[in-house]
Amino acid sequence: MIVLAVAKRLATTAVTLAGVAVVVFVLLRVVPGDPVAMMISPGASLSDISALRAHYGLDGSLAMQFAIWLRALLHGDLGVSISMHRDVLGVLLERLPATLELCLAAFAVAIAASGFVAVTGTIWRNSWVEEVIDTVNGLLLAIPDFVWALALVLLLGVLWPVLPLTGRIDPSAGSGMKTPFFLTESLLRLRFDAFADTARHLVMPVLALGLPLSAVIVRVLKGALNEAMAQDYVLLARLKGMSQLRLVLQEALGNAIGPTLALTGVQFTFLVGSTVITERIFAYPGIGNMAIDAVINRDLPLIQGLVLMFAVIFIAVNMLVDLLQLVFNPRLRHG
Repeated sequence: MIVLAVAKRLATTAVTLAGVAVVVFVLLRVVPGDPVAMMISPGASLSDISALRAHYGLDGSLAMQFAIWLRALLHGDLGVSISMHRDVLGVLLERLPATLELCLAAFAVAIAASGFVAVTGTIWRNSWVEEVIDTVNGLLLAIPDFVWALALVLLLGVLWPVLPLTGRIDPSAGSGMKTPFFLTESLLRLRFDAFADTARHLVMPVLALGLPLSAVIVRVLKGALNEAMAQDYVLLARLKGMSQLRLVLQEALGNAIGPTLALTGVQFTFLVGSTVITERIFAYPGIGNMAIDAVINRDLPLIQGLVLMFAVIFIAVNMLVDLLQLVFNPRLRHG
């Protein structure tokens, strides 16, 4: 059943990516603005402009441009960045690890915090503890991630400067790193100085992304736990003398994971999209920050590559969530 589900999702993935490629390609070429006009100097001749347009494949018809781009895409060639003059795929693979480490760290913090808070709120149901949790959670839901980012910059970077404001790692600590996965590599190589410095740079952007996400997960998980606690099997376990903590962890939590899992996957894709503003605020060198520069410079090949990269991440996450739901929900597995 799981193998069949994977095969179906892989089949639809190709169609989805093809649709994304067509829509993005067409939209980027019908919106106002000429990327070549932004690159040339004021005194450039018409022949120089024509040569530059031909160099980037912008001199043909829309159909011809798409055919050339699609043929290159099928060979793993995303083109050359107009603003950076570098291979788009190489630039994306260079920046992607930074965003992945940021998103996974924020996701891990959100999962740990939301699990603890939701379980605590369920154990202390109908008490002042639950009221405090619901109030704080509502506050976290009301404040978007970029506001948290600005507040953290003001608090921990200006008023109480204990954390670095920008960047990913200090050059002195990052010397000798072999891969762009700084956090993972430094830990595996026991480079605790580099690991600590990378972690310090991650604290504020991780909190800015993780706090709103944890609030969403708390609301859904806590609701699922409360619903599970009202089931007959939980009431029977309570009559047997099982403690409230064991009731929540042993009896209710397993059935509450399923509904929460679907939402968590969707929220992770939103988290990846949220990195655009957060990375910009902290000058974090990921694909989110680069996306803003690409749009400002109207760098068509880079924008197309970024959109396809985001689409691949979204599809991969949704596929993983579907597989996890099959694992945790026997009814879906045998249905």
